[in-house]
Amino acid sequence: QVQLVESGGGLVQAGGSLRLSCAASGRIFNVNDMAWYREAPGKQRELVATITTGGRTNYADSVKVRFTISRDNARNTVSLQMNSLKPEDTAVYYCNMKIKNGQYTTAIYWGQGTQVTVSS
Repeated sequence: QVQLVESGGGLVQAGGSLRLSCAASGRIFNVNDMAWYREAPGKQRELVATITTGGRTNYADSVKVRFTISRDNARNTVSLQMNSLKPEDTAVYYCNMKIKNGQYTTAIYWGQGTQVTVSS
């Protein structure tokens, strides 16, 4: 069993900052790509940022420059530093990891989601 646990969401005023973290635990051989997604009310879940095992990152245009994704391979964690937050960043944020959980098996895992609310 593999579990992803998120932390760090909350309420912040526009222009403020928040840092989200996500830790994986359980039967883990290694973790490949990591990512953050978000889902706003009435909208589809969208990709926010990704980071490869080697540290290469990619961002949605809407968060470029403002958000930074990082990972700690030794601790199987991924973080999302969010600066200059805007009301349109309000959403439930989900971490996502592609994890090798057996000698020949790999699966995609999701965190439980953490609410981020940005007030204007």
